[in-house]
Amino acid sequence: MKPFTRHILLAISITVMLAYISTFLGISAKKRSEAVCTGLKVCITDSARNSFVTSDEICRYISSELGEVTGRPLGEVDLTHIETLVDARSAVLKSEAFVTGDGYLNINVTQREPVIRFQGRDGGFYVDRDGYIFPLQSSFTSDVTIIDGYIPVHLPSGYKGMAEKEDDREWIDGIMEMVGYMDDGIWADIIVQISVGKDGDIIMVPRSGGEKFIFGDTGNFEDKFCRMEKYYTAIRPARKDAGYSYVNVKYDGQIICRR
Repeated sequence: MKPFTRHILLAISITVMLAYISTFLGISAKKRSEAVCTGLKVCITDSARNSFVTSDEICRYISSELGEVTGRPLGEVDLTHIETLVDARSAVLKSEAFVTGDGYLNINVTQREPVIRFQGRDGGFYVDRDGYIFPLQSSFTSDVTIIDGYIPVHLPSGYKGMAEKEDDREWIDGIMEMVGYMDDGIWADIIVQISVGKDGDIIMVPRSGGEKFIFGDTGNFEDKFCRMEKYYTAIRPARKDAGYSYVNVKYDGQIICRR
């Protein structure tokens, strides 16, 4: 077969194929617009870790915002709008809405995963690994590190998003780095309470022993943990009595013990 003839046949084949695909897509779009929604299915993809939202809750929310979707023509179901509605919920990281061949509207929901809970005197909030702030949820409490006391970040009730003030973002970032360091080592098991005092000092309470560690801020936190380790390995064993009430490691190169 001559090259010219072969090219002509190839062009005809491609044209026929494109026409078939266009016709098929047109028929599929028409069928979808004429079909009706047979039901709503919601899947919380990470429900084993957190339960900030439930499938039933999302179903009720969609019904309250859009009305009953079952029986509605699929052509009237705006998937992008549904995703926008679900994503607006504070504990939702992202959602995906799609329709399956059986006519069901499906919504897959991924929740935000908090790494720290801050509990101040005027309320609390969660922060995820990106530093995104979202409110505590009355229906579920996540098992994460809690920082309580005089939290220097003050937010309006129900706030969600990144901290607006640079000082607040830096303080939260410092806490997250410190807690991440603790989680990667032995300190997450040793320390059972982390509080912030009136003066802004971080105070850590160990699982055993009567002492409290005055940590200061999060600056040079690795060096401060090294001094806490030195206290446990060299200073505390040397005492025969009950030990110290306060151990101050906030100052560079110093371990100040007080009864």
